Amino acid sequence: MHNPGKADDVGTRIRTQDAVRERFAGGAQYIGGEAAQGTSGRTHAVVDPSTGAEAYTYELAGARDVDRAVAAARAAFPGWSAATPGERSDALHRFAAVLAGRAEDFARVESLQCGKPLKLTREFDVPGTIDNTAFFAGAARHLQGQSAGEYSGDHTSYVRREPIGVVGSVAPWNYPLQMAAWKILPAIAAGNTVVLKPAELTPMTSLLFARAATEAGIPDGVINIVTGTGKEAGEHLIGHPDVVMTSFTGSTAVGKRVAEVATATVKRLHLELGGKAPFLVFDDADPEAAAHGAVAGALINTGQDCTAATRAYVQRPLYEEFLARTAALMESVRLGDPFAPGTDLGPLISHVQRDRVAGFVDRARAYARVVTGGEAPEGELKDGAYFRPTLIADAPQDSEIVQSEIFGPVLVVLPFDSDDEGIRLANDTPYGLAASAWSRDVYRANRATREIKAGCVWVNDHIPIISEMPHGGYRASGFGKDMSVYSFEEYTQIKHVMFDNTAVARKDWHRTIFGDR
Repeated sequence: MHNPGKADDVGTRIRTQDAVRERFAGGAQYIGGEAAQGTSGRTHAVVDPSTGAEAYTYELAGARDVDRAVAAARAAFPGWSAATPGERSDALHRFAAVLAGRAEDFARVESLQCGKPLKLTREFDVPGTIDNTAFFAGAARHLQGQSAGEYSGDHTSYVRREPIGVVGSVAPWNYPLQMAAWKILPAIAAGNTVVLKPAELTPMTSLLFARAATEAGIPDGVINIVTGTGKEAGEHLIGHPDVVMTSFTGSTAVGKRVAEVATATVKRLHLELGGKAPFLVFDDADPEAAAHGAVAGALINTGQDCTAATRAYVQRPLYEEFLARTAALMESVRLGDPFAPGTDLGPLISHVQRDRVAGFVDRARAYARVVTGGEAPEGELKDGAYFRPTLIADAPQDSEIVQSEIFGPVLVVLPFDSDDEGIRLANDTPYGLAASAWSRDVYRANRATREIKAGCVWVNDHIPIISEMPHGGYRASGFGKDMSVYSFEEYTQIKHVMFDNTAVARKDWHRTIFGDR
């Protein structure tokens, strides 16, 4: 379904675009608390994917910019790491307040650069980021090690949890604001400093995020942004000798390259990679709830979500009913201008991504059935990177459409017979980021949560995330956690401190080196 925009929507876009060009006239780098131009000698255009028009053009970062940013972060580390937990907490509380005051601004800029409907950025991306900031403001006060104890009998031991230094992070284009927050917040709450490389397609809300931190009183150099290509700026950041940890979110293929570069300098590594989330519907599930959950879970952010529902396995008694309900709901989804209030689904991030998604669907026609969608719309939306919500049935389990991450508004539905078969199929890809199970039977659902190999398994829902709970995957979906207090495991190092309690010069164990008992 197409949702035409109105003149007011066009006006909002133009005003947002004008404000972006004015605000970022100083460049798309933020180093040591100041905006800067890149020095690579090459420019890049941020394109509004709903129209194909250029929204903002900037000079990309090169190696010199990365060096400057790392130096700024390194200079800021001693002071920031020495701040008390309470001081860091207070700064993050102020940061959350600044973000809340700029919520509408963030929502419009995120919609402009990503093509996200405003209702998504207003109700999900921006509030989630503010909540995450408030969470880590509180969590900063609870960076505790193990309680002191006498474990050897003659010594008192305790554990210190300490910041590790300069973190070089790389964030993707699908959730630019939230991914910037997920990378930056636990790191700085723990006392580290950060250099973040956002995707060159979508740098603007990461830059706004860093500026808001400065306004909130977070010291210059604690948060730095370098916007360049992965090959030039990204690899130089990851391999930099003064960067002690790398956190990367993106595809599994690029994640392998990140690991190669990072391990060459023995860096700590946190990878949140691709996914191919199964959506497992048992025959006692509520068919209406499952269909609604599948459409919402598959289409959020136009399917550009590594936890999106991509493979629905439906027990055979419900299979045809699920297909019919899901197809009808997909056909009711309104594509349109991201700034129009009635728009449900915006464009993909770029025409390149749209064509990639279309390629998957076109190849699948040879071995599967396209139930609905499967094409780019014509008419008023033809200049944007739009693709209709697509439902595919009857594909073989080993086919490309089932096994590969598509990153678009495409849901594949396959039948299964026994519970054993359903769980086996759910685990039958290299990925393991997220999954969901749909059943009224608590024992059946609980078995699915135990046996599905994924970092998050929802029951009778799909997609919700909360700041208090960890996000991260199994297997080819990477390792390590974002959000929650578990993320501090990534951004702190553990030190064992041991005190002798005997005041005896010659310890009993010394006899293993000299003398007898």
